[in-house]
Amino acid sequence: MKDTDCPVQCTTEVIGGKWKPLILFHLESGTRRFNQLQKLIPHSTKKMLTKHLRELERDDIVHRKVYAQVPPRVEYSLTRHGQSLRPILRAMSAWGKSHRARHGPRR
Repeated sequence: MKDTDCPVQCTTEVIGGKWKPLILFHLESGTRRFNQLQKLIPHSTKKMLTKHLRELERDDIVHRKVYAQVPPRVEYSLTRHGQSLRPILRAMSAWGKSHRARHGPRR
């Protein structure tokens, strides 16, 4: 099997990385504004959060809605295609809880 044929590689290219799974986890529960995501993911820089949101938007995982008002208001939500990731996100969450219970919190 070629690397490009591997479905796990395809998935990790779209949703992998340090911040994308966290972004998706927080959007899974509903629409969020950029500032809300920044507060929920405090260790990510504004630049990295913007970069990953744009990549997720490009891959039709996240929808970006801009409201024409001052100051500008931008909201992010999962697209229908992005919502298909919910079982994966829930499985990752359950595994993380189980792992934390087994090994304790990370230092």
